[in-house]
Amino acid sequence: MRIAPSCDMDTRMADDVEESEVFEITDFTTASEWERFIARLEQIIHDWKLTTYVKGPPLKKGEFSTGEWEEQAESINFATVCFTVTEYHLKQTAVVEGSTQEENEDSLPQAMEDMLLMENDFPPRAHCICRWYGLRHFVVLTPVANSDAVLSESKINLLLSSMAIAVNNTNCLLPIFAQIQQKWRRMYTGICEAPGARTTFDMVHLKRTPHQYGHMEGLINIFKSKIATPISPLPQVKASIRFTYVLHDWTQYAWSLQPPDLDSPLGDEVGYPGFKALPFGAVEDPINELHLSATWPSQAENTIVDNDVYSDLDASQAPQWSVRLRLTEKPQCLLGEYLSAFAELVHNRDSTDQLLGKPAFDDMDDETSEQISQALQRLTDPGRVHLPTLSSVVSRARTRIRSRQKQVEAPISIDTLNELLWHLFPDAANQDESSESCDESEKDDQTEPINVQPEVKEWYRHFKSGPEDGLTYKLAVAMCVVNHSHGGLKAVAHLWQEFVLEMRYRWENVFLIPGLASGNPNMGCCLLHQKLQMLNCCIARKKAREERQASQTESEDMTSRTPGSSDQNIASENQETGSATDDATGSITPFASANQLLGDDPASNEKPRSVSKVSLREGQSVKSDSDSEEEFFECDEDSFPGSPSKNKADLDSSEMEVEEVHFQVGSEALETDRRVAISEANNETRSQKPSGRLRPCGDLKLLNKDELLYIPVTQDPAPMTEDMLEEHAEVLAQLGTTSEGAELRAKMQSACLLSDMQAFKAANPGCELEDFVRWYSPRDWIEDEEEEEDEVEVMEEQEDEEGRAREEGGAREGGASRRRIKGCLSQRMMLPGNTWQEVWSQSKAVTAHLQKRLFDDTKEAEKVLHFLASLRPGEVVLHLLPLIIHAALRRLEEADVEEVPSLQPHFPGLVSKASRVTRAPTQDIRKYEELVKQISLIEEVIARSLSLKAKFLPPKSETETPRHTGALQQFVCDLMDKPEVPVIGAGRGPVGEAIHQLFGAAQRAAHMLPEVEADLQDSPGKVKYSHTHSSVPDFPRPAGREFIFRTVAPRPAPYSQPTPQRMYCVLVDEEFRLAGAFSQDTTFQ
Repeated sequence: MRIAPSCDMDTRMADDVEESEVFEITDFTTASEWERFIARLEQIIHDWKLTTYVKGPPLKKGEFSTGEWEEQAESINFATVCFTVTEYHLKQTAVVEGSTQEENEDSLPQAMEDMLLMENDFPPRAHCICRWYGLRHFVVLTPVANSDAVLSESKINLLLSSMAIAVNNTNCLLPIFAQIQQKWRRMYTGICEAPGARTTFDMVHLKRTPHQYGHMEGLINIFKSKIATPISPLPQVKASIRFTYVLHDWTQYAWSLQPPDLDSPLGDEVGYPGFKALPFGAVEDPINELHLSATWPSQAENTIVDNDVYSDLDASQAPQWSVRLRLTEKPQCLLGEYLSAFAELVHNRDSTDQLLGKPAFDDMDDETSEQISQALQRLTDPGRVHLPTLSSVVSRARTRIRSRQKQVEAPISIDTLNELLWHLFPDAANQDESSESCDESEKDDQTEPINVQPEVKEWYRHFKSGPEDGLTYKLAVAMCVVNHSHGGLKAVAHLWQEFVLEMRYRWENVFLIPGLASGNPNMGCCLLHQKLQMLNCCIARKKAREERQASQTESEDMTSRTPGSSDQNIASENQETGSATDDATGSITPFASANQLLGDDPASNEKPRSVSKVSLREGQSVKSDSDSEEEFFECDEDSFPGSPSKNKADLDSSEMEVEEVHFQVGSEALETDRRVAISEANNETRSQKPSGRLRPCGDLKLLNKDELLYIPVTQDPAPMTEDMLEEHAEVLAQLGTTSEGAELRAKMQSACLLSDMQAFKAANPGCELEDFVRWYSPRDWIEDEEEEEDEVEVMEEQEDEEGRAREEGGAREGGASRRRIKGCLSQRMMLPGNTWQEVWSQSKAVTAHLQKRLFDDTKEAEKVLHFLASLRPGEVVLHLLPLIIHAALRRLEEADVEEVPSLQPHFPGLVSKASRVTRAPTQDIRKYEELVKQISLIEEVIARSLSLKAKFLPPKSETETPRHTGALQQFVCDLMDKPEVPVIGAGRGPVGEAIHQLFGAAQRAAHMLPEVEADLQDSPGKVKYSHTHSSVPDFPRPAGREFIFRTVAPRPAPYSQPTPQRMYCVLVDEEFRLAGAFSQDTTFQ
């Protein structure tokens, strides 16, 4: 009874054990990581269509360096390791047809054939695999991360096996490589499979060169032992050899800039240019080393002896020479350094006061005001004695200390600042002389346009900068030099502050600004230049007005001292003087008529103002019966009886005030009222005396009077800068399209027209609108045929104007008949509400001297001075950048940029790009920084060219021939454009002799031996550095030795098909590398 439970328990336990057993079933149909890696590699080979490879045309000499290489890449994973598969292919134009592997199965793949070619040995620029094995088409498998480098031998063999399987499965004939070890070692292993042949690529990389393999004899032994061909004698080995010699000590040919001027403030600074020009050139030699490669191509192994005892490989006897340059990485170039430092200031937002601190005189003003307040307090409470508090004493002491520190720590010294100001304002040295001679120099020299050479003007005519040798041009260059060499941003702020003070001084003391062309602001220049021209215009107007007032005072004194003079004589004298022009104060200046501004008529329909109008400065000596007409009155039109009232319009977006408009037009007036107003205005002018006449307008006469039509003295139009024009246009646009806005817009645009009409009425009493149109806009007057008037009409008209005829002495003979001109205004002038008719009806006879000035020079000058004073130094730099870019490009031209062939297609494009940047509506600092970078690159190339010319083209000697000079010049040009330049004639040509001389001089300098001056003088064109003078060799020990061994040998059996064998060797100071490509026959293995 007790046994039964135990049996049942055992049975249950056995069942539980059977149920708990789990059988792991391995599914061998599931791909592993290794298989997926091979499948992905095969897919890439099929995607790139590498299975049907077609042979390319024969390689040309140097095609590896000059040809275009194509690349494409894909990613691939082996477990957790990511690789990049890259195909490198030399792009060739022609393709040899019918050379596929299927058509000729006995031919070797192209990769094996390329290994034997010698046309592209030692390419200067190529992939390392291309250089070592001579391949034009190959695939490389590279780990992405440095931590995934394939280091162990088992992983290398696994990777190589995977590539072999993929290549055989896809029948790919291209060699495929895998990068192994650390990336910096550039070690590769690879394989190339073809029907009946296989090539394996192996590599040896050591840090030190073994002693037994430091020459060609030992390397050939390695090559032959690796081939291990069973035949005897061994096939002959061909060797291509290159020795490279490095020249880094240029001795007397070292690059150097102009020696510093020890007398200058910064005499110890190399390349300091002063304030008149931007610096140029590299502080250090832009050419670091010159590599001379002596090559012996395709030499049989038994024709050259090179072992540890003796060597036939002498560089001077090498059949081929080639030269490469190793450039200095980012050399310090002065022009680029100055421009970069100057452009960086734009990003600074500090004001001048923040940079320079509170001026010292402000502290003195505070102290003075405090003393005055204390003095007043003593007067009111004399019984108390006011003792200074401790805080006030300390405060005043600190103020004095601060003032003294500011005087001592000025960013620019007094001498340097005076030199700067004399450079910018050369007339300042003459201000101590007589004012008359200074004025003459200002008129003759300072306000004349700057003369620029025609070719330079044509080259930079689209630049929006400023004239060369102008004030702004000089200021930009001086600012750039001051920023780099005299204190940085604070010095720039100091110079700008002094510049603004000088502008204020010249305005207040009426001194013209030198270096600016006379006339209105030039819209083709930068805004800062326009502002200074505007200020110069204001100074000229102010000066002319003061001279006119002085001459008026003298004439009044002469009149008061002369007895018996009559008003009629004075009027006649003034009439005569009014028609003369004063060359010293102005000239006739053309400007657009008011109807052109209004857009009523195209410009072709208007008469040029330059032949019919004159500036006010020409007529400044014009006088009338009233002495008060000799000056402008700063008063409103309301001061004249019967003048219309003025309206005002408040425009928030502009400082322009509509109260400057001299008339008020009733928009709701009827046409009849307008005609009545016109007739009343005409009647009023008939009773006035003529004044403000300049000269008769040809033979034209007034329509209603038999009197000549006179051209009046008019005001010059107000000059404007581009920002003022934009502001004016914005104001006009904000007026809207309503009737009121259109009316106000017409008023603002007709200010000049109103002034001219008033002057015309004053010069021609009794004139009509038709008379004005005949002078001002002849195209708007349509003449009809003339008709003869009878005697009655003539007599009636004479009676109406009898009083005026007697005053003018123009009595006419009674009963005489005359011809009257008939005509009418154009259709646009007859339209209802025409602006010209409205303005004519509201205008009064007022001479130009009595009118309110169209151009308020005082107001505009203060605006300019405020604009200059409110600019931050960073904003000043942004305004000067167009000028400094202009100056930098001119400096490149002076450095003979056109003599560098590689820059000829690029420099005009840079100039064109700079022109577009300077003319942009908004100045973008990023675009200017790009220009600075391009200018720096061009400067570096030019400095490199100058360095090469200093080394290979020294000052000419009498024995040099044009042939030698031409060869050297061509050699220098080739060095600038090509990575490696062959030397024609090797060491026996003119270039080779010059190179040999450079190496010989460096060798003798390294061993501290004197130059053989006598030999150089006897034959300067030939090399005299040889063993006959000393035991020093002409060339140093080779810095690098390269060998390429080639042969064709059967492997692995004597009856195997001969296959190509190749091994590349490079021996340098800290590297020993062997790259072998060994092929074997696989048909009978």
